[in-house]
Amino acid sequence: MEKVKWGILGTANVASWGTIPGMKLAQYCDMYAIAGRNPEKAKLFAGKFGFQKAYGSYDELLADKEVQAVYIPLPNDIHLKWVKAALQAGKHVLCEKPMALNATEAREMYATAEACGVNLMEAYAYLHSPYVESLKKDVQSGIIGDVDYIDTAFVTQGYKEDFRLHKELGGGAMYDLGCYCTTMILSLIDSEPEYVKAAAEFSELGVDFSTTGVIRFANGARAAFNVGMVLGQNTNSRYDRLFVHGTKGSIRSDVEYNQQGEVSYKIFNVDGVTERKVFVPQNYSLEIDQLSRCILFGEKPKVTSAFSVKNAELIDRVLRDIGY
Repeated sequence: MEKVKWGILGTANVASWGTIPGMKLAQYCDMYAIAGRNPEKAKLFAGKFGFQKAYGSYDELLADKEVQAVYIPLPNDIHLKWVKAALQAGKHVLCEKPMALNATEAREMYATAEACGVNLMEAYAYLHSPYVESLKKDVQSGIIGDVDYIDTAFVTQGYKEDFRLHKELGGGAMYDLGCYCTTMILSLIDSEPEYVKAAAEFSELGVDFSTTGVIRFANGARAAFNVGMVLGQNTNSRYDRLFVHGTKGSIRSDVEYNQQGEVSYKIFNVDGVTERKVFVPQNYSLEIDQLSRCILFGEKPKVTSAFSVKNAELIDRVLRDIGY
């Protein structure tokens, strides 16, 4: 079977617990190379996970002509630099969310991808989930009528030491967690945001620890979200919520973003209560395979450039409103 030779720029935690295990499960992925600023750590990752090559710099990996696609899980503030470098080296790119710190950066990245003739996709693994596909199918079917209100939350623990605590590195709850809520909302409401209002609590280092916002769309629908890193420090606590209200019913779900295994949500309408049960495999494997199929068979990226730019524009408006 034809496979894509993948490389990874960096040895981030999300790669070790999420994307690399997903690569191992992916049908069209050849785990070819990994690079790190610390050569010894890159070798350690290569030996532990089975990469064929380890490089002590990102440039060395990008110079390897065998590498076809690159996954980038680096801190948010250097995504632009390394996404463009990878694209200009002729590599297809999957960049961890949030790919860009603002919509201007996102547009610049996609313009580079188009100019270089390669694929670029923002890594929202959960958007590849059969759970999300089932939700979208039910909403689009009209089973709850026209969506007029969405409420969603993603609240997790604080961190003792993490780049997400530092403003200069693109940290904060909105970038780290709020992007899940905004992408979910935009996936379920097909309209343009026309009013955005938000408030936040800031940490001593200047990042938003907790952000709450409301959005009104051109079609009259509204949405609210709540995100935060406030549930203690370095705990496993988290809180996820999704409520979708329509003119004929509603959908309620407490499924965690990116959850796998058997998950469910409930539909409430004139017919009573219906429970949907969906089996979700490892989401990171789904996104790796999807971009691999784009490379091998000409599929279009599931997370499109238009969607990523629209989401970046929405996050820009939230961040401006809270004074970030």
